[in-house]
Amino acid sequence: MLKADLHVHSNYSYDCLNKPEDIIRRCQNTGINCIAVADHGTAEGALKIQKLAPFQVIVAEEVMTQYGEVMGMFLKESIPNKIPFAEAILRIREQDGLVCIPHPFDKPNRHGLGRKKLEQFIDDVDIIEVFNARSPLPWFSQASLAFADKYGKEKSAGSDAHTIREIGSTYIEMPDFSEKQDFLSALKKGEIHGRATNPFILLGGSWARIRKVI
Repeated sequence: MLKADLHVHSNYSYDCLNKPEDIIRRCQNTGINCIAVADHGTAEGALKIQKLAPFQVIVAEEVMTQYGEVMGMFLKESIPNKIPFAEAILRIREQDGLVCIPHPFDKPNRHGLGRKKLEQFIDDVDIIEVFNARSPLPWFSQASLAFADKYGKEKSAGSDAHTIREIGSTYIEMPDFSEKQDFLSALKKGEIHGRATNPFILLGGSWARIRKVI
């Protein structure tokens, strides 16, 4: 069985300082043997970690659109950031990737897509993130879970780690998989284990942004 944290950031994100080797070490120390690296606006960090890690690494990316963030999974290259939602979906599909909506109801400052837009584009969605450890209120996760159940979408979860200590705070225990379609089947059988991030840790993202500006 895998312990999969399906939302992790590296120092390729503008608001994160996590080095690839530190991410790998943290996963090995905590028993996490599958991660989705989903940096903001680039897949370069995920591609690098995939080459280095001795465990499953899903190349992903959080792409900002005019409506909010969409996550491409099983990508082969970066997708430009700040593009129209329809273009983001098209570019993910061109890479034979999966469309995941991260923290869909976390608005306004967490770039969630929101119920209205999610319903409008539901046919384009493969996966909904139903537990994000950084979501500020339990209601957001509860609403995401109910929405995924209503529309029969597969369910994802992750720490959304922007600091090393967060990795593995949330994970899905799921069967092993070898490719994209196996992943969806394994996800269906997964069991989510998660806890909310300590609010003080969230300051790590702010510190990372300041460090990168300096």
